[in-house]
Amino acid sequence: MKTTSPTDKRRYHRIFYDTPAQLSCDEINQPCRLVDLSLKGCLLRFEGPWQGDLEKIYMLTFSLSEDYTIAMALSISHIVDDTAGFKCEHIDIDSITHLRRLVELNLGDSELLERDLLALTELEL
Repeated sequence: MKTTSPTDKRRYHRIFYDTPAQLSCDEINQPCRLVDLSLKGCLLRFEGPWQGDLEKIYMLTFSLSEDYTIAMALSISHIVDDTAGFKCEHIDIDSITHLRRLVELNLGDSELLERDLLALTELEL
C-alpha cells in the first residue's frame, strides 16, 4: 500500500468537484465526499481513516443533477489519512459521456481534454 500521493506521475487533468458520493462493495455502502476527479480516477474523503480491502473493486456513484448519475468501478491507488485515491477500472458509456463533459466544462479548454483522452487511449492499448 502506498502512503503518499503520486501527484508527479499524473497524466490527466484533475478537477475539483466537492459533492456527496457513495462507495459500495459486497453490499456495504459507505458515504464519502468526492474531492476531485479525472477521466482515470478520483480522490475521496471519508469521515475517518478508510479501512477498505485493498484487493477489491469498488463502485462509486454520485449525482451531477437529478437526471444524471456517474458510476465508476474503482481500485485503490493510495491512502493518506481520511482520503483515498482510486483508479477507474471501468465506466459505462453514459457515465464517461457525462464525465467527459464535466471535465471539459471545468478545464475550459477542449484541447486539454483531447490530450487527456489521447493519454487514456495510449495507456489502454
